[in-house]
Amino acid sequence: MTDQSPPRFPPDFLFGTATAAYQIEGAAREGGRGPSIWDTYSRTPGKVARGESGDVACDHYHRYEEDVALLKELGVDTYRFSIAWPRVIPDGAGEVNPDGLAFYGGLVDALREAGIEPVATLYHWDLPQALEDGGGWRVRSTAHHFAAYARVVADHLGDRVERWITLNEPHCTAFVGHAVGRHAPGTREGTPALAVAQHLLLAHGLAARELRASAAEHGRKAEVGITLNPDRLLPATDSAEDAAAVDRAETLHNRVWLDPLLRGVYPDNEEATWGPMADGGYREPEDLSIIAQPLDFLGLNFYRPIRLRDAPVPEGPDRTAVDIGVEEVPIEGARHTTMGWPVVPSSFTNLLVDLHRRYPELPPIHITENGSAEPDEPGPDGVVHDTDRIDYLRDHLGALSDAIAAGVDVRGYFVWSLLDNFEWAYGYERRFGIVSVDYDTLTRTPKDSYHWYRDLVREHKRRRASIG
Repeated sequence: MTDQSPPRFPPDFLFGTATAAYQIEGAAREGGRGPSIWDTYSRTPGKVARGESGDVACDHYHRYEEDVALLKELGVDTYRFSIAWPRVIPDGAGEVNPDGLAFYGGLVDALREAGIEPVATLYHWDLPQALEDGGGWRVRSTAHHFAAYARVVADHLGDRVERWITLNEPHCTAFVGHAVGRHAPGTREGTPALAVAQHLLLAHGLAARELRASAAEHGRKAEVGITLNPDRLLPATDSAEDAAAVDRAETLHNRVWLDPLLRGVYPDNEEATWGPMADGGYREPEDLSIIAQPLDFLGLNFYRPIRLRDAPVPEGPDRTAVDIGVEEVPIEGARHTTMGWPVVPSSFTNLLVDLHRRYPELPPIHITENGSAEPDEPGPDGVVHDTDRIDYLRDHLGALSDAIAAGVDVRGYFVWSLLDNFEWAYGYERRFGIVSVDYDTLTRTPKDSYHWYRDLVREHKRRRASIG
């Protein structure tokens, strides 16, 4: 823990919080929603802890008005949510589900009535299962289906939603889902995982075009961005081997996204990173011009740094896209959250300053996720007194303030997450929320961190009003 006083931010800085559809909505078989890859994955024995799923989750589908009331009391400027593709177009392509659009219309209306700006993410990992059955993100047609879905949503909600995020953390979809196998669809692949990365980038570019075309045709405003989770990667030693390992990891984690999006080029060390897996057969000549659409903002998610050392590269047909000759090693002396992630706030500053230095093309940044999973237990009064989470948030906001002082253009910050929720392969054990959820009764109870964040937002708004 560092300085106890909350940091200050520019008057127009936005504070918010964030969630994702599959993690909170529930109602998996209601309202015309089709199955997603996470429905399939979570119902596959051995994939998710304790066999849990997002079938009910926080039941946000039925309780969103209660959750909007929590947001209103929190006082945030903005709220980032995701739209479930299979709730809008159950098979991923073809017939549109009006009940799904009506649900999101009701949520957006409730947010607007509460004075909260909605920020919509179009994809937070819940690919319609019907598209996965046809090849999923490995095939180019999925990118075009995504663009058509984006257009449907923009036409329907664009009169009330002005800020759009196309994809959330494509690194997790491409590599955690298709190479590590710890996320849906749970496969371990080489070149096909690189094809997934390419088609996600293509999907972003095509969707950005559709979002802006819809806004232009209807005389609306639209700000379009994408959310990445670039990692602060540190070498275990000063050796040339560990430096080369970090260089390969920079491509896997960061450059594979940032170089095409911001510079319209592919990383220049793909062969050194992936060898013959990076054969480029999944690319077409016009792809880069589509991918490198101008960004109104860049969303960044940050939780922890990663320390790496050089390791042998597996050989043979079983090598996957994450087998690049690196090994993660512990960061000693740091507190760790219940995710096992080290808490090093200065690495947040260093990441942002480094990106600012490396990429002069960076658009304005919004921190679209930042938070911590902690061993939350209610006290005798029924409230979670989560001092570790408050310290995490205070220290990372301080680190963010330092990055802004160093010249990084950051416009907003979203706490992850509003609610305890389904934490993917970990099920319901890991809790990130500033609001506790009793999964038996679905009762919501604000934690101490909720009240701390509310007070911080109130003070920020007070200073904003005093400036006029």
